[in-house]
Amino acid sequence: MASLSLKHIYKKYPGGVTAVSDFCLEVQDKEFIIFVGPSGCGKSTTLRMIAGLEEITEGEFYIGDKLMNDIAPKDRDIAMVFQNYALYPHMTVYENMAFGLKLRKTPKEEIKRRVEEAAEILGITHLLDRKPKAMSGGQKQRVALGRAIVRNPKVFLLDEPLSNLDAKLRATMRTELTKIHKRVGTTFVYVTHDQVEAMTMATRIVVMKDGFIQQVDTPQNLYDKPVNMFVAGFIGTPQMNFINATLEKKDGKAYVSFEGHSLSIPDEKANDANLADYYGKEVVIGIRPECIHDEEIYMQQFSDNVIEVDVDVTELMGAEIYLYLSTGEQNMTARVSSRSQARAGDKIKVAIETARIHIFDKDTQKCLVH
Repeated sequence: MASLSLKHIYKKYPGGVTAVSDFCLEVQDKEFIIFVGPSGCGKSTTLRMIAGLEEITEGEFYIGDKLMNDIAPKDRDIAMVFQNYALYPHMTVYENMAFGLKLRKTPKEEIKRRVEEAAEILGITHLLDRKPKAMSGGQKQRVALGRAIVRNPKVFLLDEPLSNLDAKLRATMRTELTKIHKRVGTTFVYVTHDQVEAMTMATRIVVMKDGFIQQVDTPQNLYDKPVNMFVAGFIGTPQMNFINATLEKKDGKAYVSFEGHSLSIPDEKANDANLADYYGKEVVIGIRPECIHDEEIYMQQFSDNVIEVDVDVTELMGAEIYLYLSTGEQNMTARVSSRSQARAGDKIKVAIETARIHIFDKDTQKCLVH
């Protein structure tokens, strides 16, 4: 069993700098959990505290039911894969992968079996006699993973392992890592600032900002039910559109108004108890780019919520087009079909799917209604 328990963990540095505050998390055995957030949010520091490379200032960290705060890194049964691979340049791939086992006085036959098994899983059997300088970034990444796999650790820690790879290779390695996790059957704790990596690989994601956990949830729940504007804006590409608007009620129907436009809100959202005190006040509405449509079929379907906008820029992404739109002072991004005829400089009509909008408190930035 390799469940992890972090209870009220703090990391404070001399001079009053607090890198991580009140971090509480239960990680289940065999889970693939990803810490995500902007640079400086405390995700790598938390990973290093799990590894024992940083001292925990306050709080308790358990692996299974064993308190690990004062256990040396080498005795934690954890393997860490770093961003820069940290391979020994003078050793072959086989020697790099076997090195940790040799230090543990593992029998030669056992080392050979484990290295060959890991090389087979990672597809690097043909590289075992090569040295790191004769390999690509993706191959080095696999060797670094192999060195961790041969140890059969209880927990894998991965600190931005794909950030040095090119875009195509990153996409391939994301798939590979998910397969490796399934085959190895061990707990993975992974750090990245790339929300695409987090969304595609994790069983659960921990979103961090300024040392605090913002939300812990499955990728789909983070996307559909963000707890605040930070999470809503961080998860999703292009990011969610945020619009300052006024929440109003006319003739028993709810509307949000901005820049001379009025969008009707479905009854199930309008009647939510969280909105009761917000009528007549300013709120922030969040609209995902895929909820803004420029095709005629949507104009008919959402005829109550059609507005006129200016097209500032278009970006063809292959299977879809990003439209950068404006209305008055408000900018928006729409993600539409590659069949779209919209061009920069056009005035077009778009339909907004208000059944999927989010409404946030303007001051606290908390989500009131999904």
